[in-house]
Amino acid sequence: ALHILCESSIIISRSKIISSSCRTEQQQLKFCISCTFLHCTIRHYSANACLLPLCQLHGAAVTTVEGIGSSKTRIHPVQRIAKAHGSQCGFCTPGMVMSMYTLLRNKLQPSMDDITQALAGNLCRCTGYRPIVDGCRTFCQETNCCQANGVGNCCLSGEVNTEEPEQEKPQLFDKNDFLPLDPTQELIFPPELILMAETASPQTLTFQGERMTWMSPASLEELVQMKTSNPKAPLVMGNTNIGPDIKFKGVLHPLIISPTQVKELFEVTQTPQGVWVGAGCSLSEVQSLLEKLVIQFSEEKTELFKALIHQLRNLGSQQIRNVASLGGNIMSAYPNSDLNPVLAAGSCKVSVISNGMFPRLLLSWLPCAYKLHRSIIYILNSIFFPQGEFVRAFRQAPRKESSFATVTTGMRVFFSEGSRVVQDVSIYYGGMGPTTVSAAKTCAALINRSKPWDDENLSRAYDILLDELALPPSAPGGKVDFRRSLTLSFLFKFNLEVLQKLREMVGCVKKYSLSSVFTERDHRRASQQDADPSFTQRDPTQPAGHVSNNQSEAVYCDDIPKTDGELFLAPVTSSRAHAKIVGLDVSEALQLPGVVDVITAEDIPGKKVRPFGGYTEELLAATEVSCIGQLLCAVVADTRAHAKRGASAVKISYEDLPEPVFTVEEAIEKLSFFEPRRVLEKGNVTEAFKSVDRVYEGEIRLGGQEHFYMETQSVLVVPVSEEKEFNIYISTQAPSFCQEAVAETLNIPSNRVTCHVRRIGGAFGGKVTKTAILASITAVAALNQAVRCILDRGDDMLISGARHPVLGKYKVGFMNDGRILAADVQYYANAGNTVDESVLVAEKIVLHMDNAYNIPNLRGRAAACRTNLPSNTAFRGFGVPQSIMVVENMLNDVAMVLGRPADQIREINMYKGQSVTHYKFEFCPENLLRCWDECKLKSDYSARCKTVDQFNQQNRWKKRGISIIPIKYGIAFTDSFLNQAAALVHIYKDGSVLVTHGGTEMGQGIHTKMQQVASRELHIPPSKIYISDTSTNTVPNTCPSAASFGTDANGMAVKNACQILYQRLEPIRQKNPKGSWESWVNAAFFEKMSLSATGFYRGPDLYIDWDKMEGEPYAYFTFGACCSEVELDCLTGDYRTVRTDIVVDIGRSVNPSVDIGQIEGAFMQGLGLYTLEELKFSPSGLLYTRGPSQYKIPAVCDVPLQFNVYLLPDTYNPHAIYSSKGIGEPVLFLGSSVFFAIKDAVAAARSESGLVGPFSLDSPATPERACLACASPFTQKIPASKPGSFKPWALNI
Repeated sequence: ALHILCESSIIISRSKIISSSCRTEQQQLKFCISCTFLHCTIRHYSANACLLPLCQLHGAAVTTVEGIGSSKTRIHPVQRIAKAHGSQCGFCTPGMVMSMYTLLRNKLQPSMDDITQALAGNLCRCTGYRPIVDGCRTFCQETNCCQANGVGNCCLSGEVNTEEPEQEKPQLFDKNDFLPLDPTQELIFPPELILMAETASPQTLTFQGERMTWMSPASLEELVQMKTSNPKAPLVMGNTNIGPDIKFKGVLHPLIISPTQVKELFEVTQTPQGVWVGAGCSLSEVQSLLEKLVIQFSEEKTELFKALIHQLRNLGSQQIRNVASLGGNIMSAYPNSDLNPVLAAGSCKVSVISNGMFPRLLLSWLPCAYKLHRSIIYILNSIFFPQGEFVRAFRQAPRKESSFATVTTGMRVFFSEGSRVVQDVSIYYGGMGPTTVSAAKTCAALINRSKPWDDENLSRAYDILLDELALPPSAPGGKVDFRRSLTLSFLFKFNLEVLQKLREMVGCVKKYSLSSVFTERDHRRASQQDADPSFTQRDPTQPAGHVSNNQSEAVYCDDIPKTDGELFLAPVTSSRAHAKIVGLDVSEALQLPGVVDVITAEDIPGKKVRPFGGYTEELLAATEVSCIGQLLCAVVADTRAHAKRGASAVKISYEDLPEPVFTVEEAIEKLSFFEPRRVLEKGNVTEAFKSVDRVYEGEIRLGGQEHFYMETQSVLVVPVSEEKEFNIYISTQAPSFCQEAVAETLNIPSNRVTCHVRRIGGAFGGKVTKTAILASITAVAALNQAVRCILDRGDDMLISGARHPVLGKYKVGFMNDGRILAADVQYYANAGNTVDESVLVAEKIVLHMDNAYNIPNLRGRAAACRTNLPSNTAFRGFGVPQSIMVVENMLNDVAMVLGRPADQIREINMYKGQSVTHYKFEFCPENLLRCWDECKLKSDYSARCKTVDQFNQQNRWKKRGISIIPIKYGIAFTDSFLNQAAALVHIYKDGSVLVTHGGTEMGQGIHTKMQQVASRELHIPPSKIYISDTSTNTVPNTCPSAASFGTDANGMAVKNACQILYQRLEPIRQKNPKGSWESWVNAAFFEKMSLSATGFYRGPDLYIDWDKMEGEPYAYFTFGACCSEVELDCLTGDYRTVRTDIVVDIGRSVNPSVDIGQIEGAFMQGLGLYTLEELKFSPSGLLYTRGPSQYKIPAVCDVPLQFNVYLLPDTYNPHAIYSSKGIGEPVLFLGSSVFFAIKDAVAAARSESGLVGPFSLDSPATPERACLACASPFTQKIPASKPGSFKPWALNI
């Protein structure tokens, strides 16, 4: 019997579904499952809703996040995450809440390790995780410990802080305001299910669907018979393999067998030699069992157990391990399996049942489970884990947690007693072939009865291993050199472990340092400077609407209830990068059940293209396609499943066109650009190069970045019966832009189209242009009935575009004292197949290329390259993160050429005094320099540089690096017409106030700030003010919420409207100065005064004259500086951010708590851009990385171990609302401080090999790039493949 607590609204009693309104997979829904065992022991565990089949919940009670607490009943204590600022856009919050709730049901006082493990399977793109962890930390038993509170020395380690305590810093929340956790108030396990579990006998269950049957046998004998009769039917336990295949690949299994009732598959038996574990046991149960056995037995008997625990802790996430079975993991036989190499090396055995063969058949370990004879049906029954022998496991993955491994290994060695002579050794690798592979020749070389285990013997083994595990340069998965290097590095690490063990055993081996590469510590609190009391009259820990996110009461586009007759739209996209459309056959799709229509370009009644930047983009391609993922048509059906099935049935015939262009190099060669190309220059660059001491030329390549907003592209179009009127509920940053696009597509006036935006589950620039196109196509299908279009994650990533990849080339002239006198920088941005906003991005690239530096002779050129990849679009920072990264890398190279610290070169060249940019814009850099100095002070930069150097001298295979980076970011739109905003404010007779403005709430807190502005101007508490959804029928002609200008513009508009109203009430107040707000409003009504006002803000007149190369493109600058320190494992490229200190000048913040959240979230997104996130395209132009399993954004494990944020005090900005500054975008670039800290650590590693001076390290600095750049003896053993001699697995975009 199961008791399941989940985020979705599903309640199941026995086998009857009472209600179902489950959200889509993008929300990372989490279940909390409670199971009964003997003596009614109840255990809780979380799972992903998108993976747990409904059929598997027979006899279960499912309680949603609404069930644990709501605003209508009581808020559950775990929902305090919002009050700790752990909710911004809010889309991921219910999943966070349920993961933490599950943990608290199992452990009332969890440790920080428990919390980070519980949250490891949850993703957030907004917050940066720190506030979520801080909110959860309040439940932690270590809450009062020095470490948990962010104190440098810890009482537990015996270290005492003898210094005077610092003045207490302002906190972002008061934990005394939180409801205490009371376990007696929790939901009880349903007694009827306990009775059912104790009395009911198992019976065969059958569930019949439209195309699929689900059967659950009641006994092992029935399971064998069922599988024998249906050999192609898969066995499903956790659904972590079959489920994604069905959901994302369209795989159809007419019959699925689920042996969850077969008790033999869950038995655990201990023997003197080891333990037998049932194949049906979940990975979490296996991990828990092994952790108990490690405590019970002596250390030498639990080597294999500990190796398996090491792998299990990082295999998937807690939610995955809770449902994935041991047998399923083994039989899936993934090439990069985490467990199979360890099980194979550890001499494990398996028990299998075949075609009614009883007793069970015992087999030695077969690392490739499917090598069993295909003509015989085998069912894996149990696995035997032996005791004893020396076993180790290693893995490397793109992200430490919840990530498929790049390479894994299991290694075992057995020595003659009391000696160093090897009796037996086993080495197996995952990720080095289509199956788990054995390094048999290497093992044979190591088994030398006449020679001991030593470096000489190992040296020969490395060469044999390299030959034995050869990978072709075009091997699937790519990273060939890195993978081959890892095999050697892992063997070397094993060697160090073995030598340490031998030292303990025989005492004759040199001692080796085997300390962990990373010292795991808790995530420290962010620091907040004192805020002006006038801005905090409203509790800043309570953002508008964010508590509802915790209860899943917040309504997003896809949460809007379905209307009668509503249809679903699924797009059909191109499978060719450059081809003519020869035929489009929709006949098969139209014959499928539920399919109503197929929308093509011919069905569009109005404009069939969207104009932008002098170019046009087709809504639906009619004659030719220019990228894989281009929209061709759309299938409309009664359900999402039917629409997707119909989309896959549409047949398109192509005629390939020659020579598609994918890379910027190809675009340069073929002069494939979107015009105009932009140039800015000051001074005489050519002449200046003649007078410098040195000239250096270099380049850096920056990869793209997927927006990965939690809520994918979503739109619901509802026609109104009269006169072709439409209500559009949409997730967009630009509702007026969508309104205009839909009106032109349908050939109707804009006043017949109303766009509504209540909230957005993240956007980051990606919900403007493509959103309007999707809305237009959906509207064409919705002429007679409501139509909804919600993109799956894979389709969203394929269609919507990403941040522009950029190739930056530079030539820099400088003096021996570090002064840069001349620089010539060329930027090439990969725009994709349509112009979108690429030319505007190129413009912003050259406008920001100076960053914080006054280079007297500077030239920048930027080109948007036209290629046959999906069109890239706006992304937080809009070209600035790429622009400044190239310049900062140039300064870093200058420092390396001169052999001087990079921070010195940066300081020498910074703007000082009243300054002029390269486009002749005057500004004062005082606060820039203050941020820089304050960051150095707060981070203790000088002392830590010495500590880093000392650390690197003492460690060969792990290195530390430190870097400090400044930012100067221009705020507002360069196109002046976009710097305007309007607001509508109503005051009702009861004194309540309704505010509507043109900005959209996407997690940046704009509604919260507008509420604060209205509260301040009307002199009433925020509780009287309500922010309505953004809609084009209340505030028309709005500008996009972008460019970090939303609060500046809309805040001034709301302020204007409120001032009008407050001034209008002045005569009433004079008559009754002691009256209440309500009495004044009521009196005004009877005086026939209007209690409604429109506010408007006409922003600054900004411009840039590209011919004269001068102008005022920005209203002001936001300044900041960031110092980051990392620790790098030179053998694997894995790194950990040890500490980050950020200082930002944001003027006098309207809401410091919201702004700190924006700073942290932007930094983590930048960390992902520069160190983690990779878009991979096939040689034919297909995006490989189309989901969270292939594309990795930062997770909880990536948050700096110590994360401090400081707001620069005593600053003033006359150009924005209440002297504040825009903060949404600028800090993203400061994530590059981690990149340059990694580069600093790599430079230290290279010096060990005698390599000094500048070197190439492209962005992102992934473990692969960092490891290969370290140039260790192992990476240098890898022979280089000759370029052009093979076809790479992925393009170098």
